[in-house]
Amino acid sequence: MTYDEVLKNAKIKFNGSCKVCRVCDGIACRGEVPGMGGKGTGNSFIENVKALDRLKINMRTIHNVENPDTSIELFGRKLDLPVMAAPITGTTLNMGGQVTEKEYIEPVVAGCKNKNTIAMVGDTAIPQFLLDNLEVLEQYDGNGIVFIKPWENENIISKIKAAEKAGAIAVGVDIDACGLITLNIHGTPVKAKSVAEIKELVESTNLPFILKGIMTPDEALMAVEAGVYGIVVSNHGGRVQDYTPGTADVLEGIAKAVDKRIKVFVDGGIRTGVDVLKMLALGADACLIGRPFVTASLGGQTDGVELYLERVKADLEGAMILTGCQNLESIDKRILFGDDCCCCG
Repeated sequence: MTYDEVLKNAKIKFNGSCKVCRVCDGIACRGEVPGMGGKGTGNSFIENVKALDRLKINMRTIHNVENPDTSIELFGRKLDLPVMAAPITGTTLNMGGQVTEKEYIEPVVAGCKNKNTIAMVGDTAIPQFLLDNLEVLEQYDGNGIVFIKPWENENIISKIKAAEKAGAIAVGVDIDACGLITLNIHGTPVKAKSVAEIKELVESTNLPFILKGIMTPDEALMAVEAGVYGIVVSNHGGRVQDYTPGTADVLEGIAKAVDKRIKVFVDGGIRTGVDVLKMLALGADACLIGRPFVTASLGGQTDGVELYLERVKADLEGAMILTGCQNLESIDKRILFGDDCCCCG
């Protein structure tokens, strides 16, 4: 199977809910929520991609870097690359209705495990979706991280316990979903959280706890105060609030604010290994990728997911060679072209 065949198959399975554009930039699907687009004008989704696109790379070819090491230590294990599948839930609402939740998520979990990285799964207004996701995780020895919507804490904690039973590696709350309109449509309201409420969730489990949906340095510091393992710099793929900055625009300030006290992950518009390299240079420990995993799963099942991960890894390795980076620790802002660059100012 080729990647072009994956894209062709996915377009059929999406049944019009995604155009499977050559560049997944949010333009053709703007405003399609439910669907795969960004909310309102689609500006936040589009800006995620544009923010990454504005970053240019300093190419270096005089060095002794070869066979770059893309591995990373996270959650007490060594992963082959700093990329995880972001939690995406709701096939019936958002992905054309031709693929069930299990049919979507199982290839993602399996493909990530086979390529030695981690898939993230989530819940939504339909309780069965989380049950399906947890069943798949248990089937694959718990190789996944469970994200729960910001319901009332009592409800969240009960779902954390279910995730623990399924053997999950870590748990978290995508707090940015407090404005997700598809949840309110189903009469299952979500809400923002105080630092005290987040602390209660962190203390409810021995698993690493991740807070997803941080877009400002001050809230990153609140997450540190709450005792989280890590945060995800994210605007929920542009699906909850119109006219936010791109995640690449805010990442550096957030990473500097937390100063390595917690892990900093990021999603939003990341499509290629070069995108991953840029985000790491801005201070991320690792990246989450969302929509391309949906396309890979629908278009090629487990093989499609593995093929996509192979492409991202090969692209990252090539970019590391052409920027003189032997390992992830050597990736820093010097690889980015700009006014404050140490070599091209």
